[in-house]
Amino acid sequence: MNTGQRALNSEVSSIDTAILLCGVLTCRQHFQDAQIQNLATQIYQRVNWPWMLNGGVTFSQGWTPENGFFTTRWDTYSELMMLYLLAIGSPTNPVPASSWQAILRPVLTYQGLTYITNLSAPLFIHQYSHAWFDFRSQQDAYANYFNNSVAATQAHKLFCVSLRGQFSDYSNAVWGITASDSANNGYVAWGGPPSMGSIDGTPVPSAAAGSLPFLSTECIAVLRRIYNQFPSTWQRYGFVGAFNPLTGWYDPDAVGIHTGITMLMAENLRSIAASVGGCSMYFVANSSACGYFAARTRSAARARS
Repeated sequence: MNTGQRALNSEVSSIDTAILLCGVLTCRQHFQDAQIQNLATQIYQRVNWPWMLNGGVTFSQGWTPENGFFTTRWDTYSELMMLYLLAIGSPTNPVPASSWQAILRPVLTYQGLTYITNLSAPLFIHQYSHAWFDFRSQQDAYANYFNNSVAATQAHKLFCVSLRGQFSDYSNAVWGITASDSANNGYVAWGGPPSMGSIDGTPVPSAAAGSLPFLSTECIAVLRRIYNQFPSTWQRYGFVGAFNPLTGWYDPDAVGIHTGITMLMAENLRSIAASVGGCSMYFVANSSACGYFAARTRSAARARS
């Protein structure tokens, strides 16, 4: 943490770099301290985004000194929007706007709801970029991504309720499955639709918490039910990462990304209700990353008219 020394055999991760920078730029806007603001600016401006393209139009998912660039790429809709907006909006080392158009955007229709998604990724992909970017009044040629996440959350709730015949704990009052720890298989990517992973009746509180701005009434109701009906889910850092009422298992670990998205989205919902600047408002107010998307929104609006 203090030296930047590599931990174990970890890679240089493009998406984790983006998540870090979202936090850095939020701090730049929030703290009225010249040193913090200057350091945050330097960190953002030093990132060599074109290098991570590795000669392509979409980002490699990572790099290690032993094996070079990963062959897998961030080329299909997911939490990647923040990565591309940060890179395209870079004031020093931008990537071309054509990278945004190169992203594949699969469309799924589930119980009458149609939305862009990734057919092999859990619910969190519809949450993470929204923690810092306010997409509510923005639309490019493909979607209004805030409304897209609303539809994805609605579909996920219906999907969970459809599993009630297999797992009696899922209901209109308790639902939500996203990547999390599990009782027997470690950290797993599960959820739906479409169904993915070996779902075993485990609710994941951050699935509803991370969707608070999208389906606020329903998500708040889920979190209150979990809090009241299963008091052991509430620990030192808030909700546990996951739990299974059918077996009595509670995740013994505090998972930072779950607690993080819960706090960020709770603040964004509070800010929406109060019409004040939340996490995404802080970020938008002081980030050139938002300029590209705003320009694409204006262009799409002209095309529709």
